[in-house]
Amino acid sequence: MSTEALNRILGGPTGLGTAGLYPGRRPTPPGPPAPPGTGVPPGVGSPPPGPPPQAAPVPPGTDAVSGPAAGPPEGRPVPGGPIPGLYHHPVAYDTERAAEVDRRIKEWAIDEIRLYPPEWEEEFEGFAVGMYMAACHPDAVDVDRLMVAARLMVAENAVDDCYCEDHGGSPVGLGGRLLLAHTALDPLHTAEEYRPRWEESLVSDAPRRAYHSAMEYLLAVATPSQADRFRHDMARLHLGYLAEGAWDHTDYVPEVWEYLAMRQFNNFRPCPTITDTVGGYELPADLHALPATQRVIALASNATTIVNDLYSYTKELDSPGRHMNLPVVLSEREGLSERDAYLKAVEVHNELMRSFEAEAAALALACPVPTLLRFLRGVAVWVDGNHHWHRSNTYRYSLPDFW
Repeated sequence: MSTEALNRILGGPTGLGTAGLYPGRRPTPPGPPAPPGTGVPPGVGSPPPGPPPQAAPVPPGTDAVSGPAAGPPEGRPVPGGPIPGLYHHPVAYDTERAAEVDRRIKEWAIDEIRLYPPEWEEEFEGFAVGMYMAACHPDAVDVDRLMVAARLMVAENAVDDCYCEDHGGSPVGLGGRLLLAHTALDPLHTAEEYRPRWEESLVSDAPRRAYHSAMEYLLAVATPSQADRFRHDMARLHLGYLAEGAWDHTDYVPEVWEYLAMRQFNNFRPCPTITDTVGGYELPADLHALPATQRVIALASNATTIVNDLYSYTKELDSPGRHMNLPVVLSEREGLSERDAYLKAVEVHNELMRSFEAEAAALALACPVPTLLRFLRGVAVWVDGNHHWHRSNTYRYSLPDFW
């Protein structure tokens, strides 16, 4: 993999007319000439000139606004800092956009769909969805497009919490609940006699109200191809929920490779793959369907999901019952201590991240179509923003005492 290819995917397009692609990026002066023999043109990956947006400060434990983090910091991690040794890229985000998303998403949740009871308000606000979306989608056309992503994220989280996890979730009957909820995304086409009952079901509980409303907002801005891509990715997600639920119901601890296979479905994939919809362009379906594109998306989504396993580790250990995550599976299946299993999970994440970046760079070099290059960058930025949200959200997450 060449440095030039890596810069093309992580740096993205530059030059006249590209400023709108990077509203969340701080400007830096053009880079120095590349050393002889590297083949990297001067200034590759540098942003266009212009005033910086109002961005959040880079938290403690990071080394820069962009670029890979330095090696493992000495000593114990600080609250809000990254996991020592975890490969990641620090980011900045637009705090004004984040605050506006937080305001609007609460109005939507309370006034439009009655998503949660009053006693869940603190937990809802602690989710910090505004920061999450602003960090993951810096090239969003406007706050309205950010809200499309925010509603979908909140709806997906509501289904997970209420159907699968601690707010009433259970593996018993999970398949039926998920299938009926999926019809809020992929509508039922049936005999007219039975259609009214289905329409009533779309508002029968909070998760389905959230799915139905969020999907309506997506359909207002997405192309038919983008909408169908999202439905397909959500079907993958629901399949992963079912596998994890079945293992929980039978008290089965999967082998490590089985767990990783499940996590390729039960993961964040539906979130980064709407990056073009949020950004106001479209990755053509034939380019999205390329095996190389699918591999890049899978690697990125798998890496982001291991990030969730690592940052939510102590939160899940403190919850009732056994929560399955990669460190737990590694410990039980490979006979590792809790600490060694956790640190090995960090290594698995790092391998997935480097594989994602290498494959994305190779694809960018082999198929330098502008929409594909922008999509690949959007996925990469989403991966970085997802990590930033996890490590910064000290309301939800804290790290184990393994250092």
